[in-house]
Amino acid sequence: MAIKIASAAEIAAKWVEVTPGRSRYYETNTPASASDWEANTKAAESIYAAAISAAGVSKRFAGGVAKAGAAKFARKVTALGVSRFGPGVQAAVSDMQAGFDPYVAIIAAISLPKKGPRGDSANYARVAAVGDPLHKKRLALLGAG
Repeated sequence: MAIKIASAAEIAAKWVEVTPGRSRYYETNTPASASDWEANTKAAESIYAAAISAAGVSKRFAGGVAKAGAAKFARKVTALGVSRFGPGVQAAVSDMQAGFDPYVAIIAAISLPKKGPRGDSANYARVAAVGDPLHKKRLALLGAG
């Protein structure tokens, strides 16, 4: 016996009608589940490693990007991203400061090599003098180095 199901259009219409009214549920229950999220995510480390190492994963990733496409990306930026950008920045100011703070001392301690004339390959040493210690700090903060 076949499974009876509404059309995708009917399901989408009900979803858009009912789901916005669930924002209070989202507001209450999502923050309350943060510790479960953290514990379960940490416990899934080996599953994550297996998933990103699976055969064909890069093709699936590229396929997902192709399926969504540039048009959907641009549509979502216009419809949602622009209006959420400013409030998102305001909501993230303390996270941005905390995330950048460990790098301030690294940058302040760097003594740049002497600058050469435009096009001089020695100028790349100036880039490395900044990039290398920042990369090492990033890896240390991630527990990867």
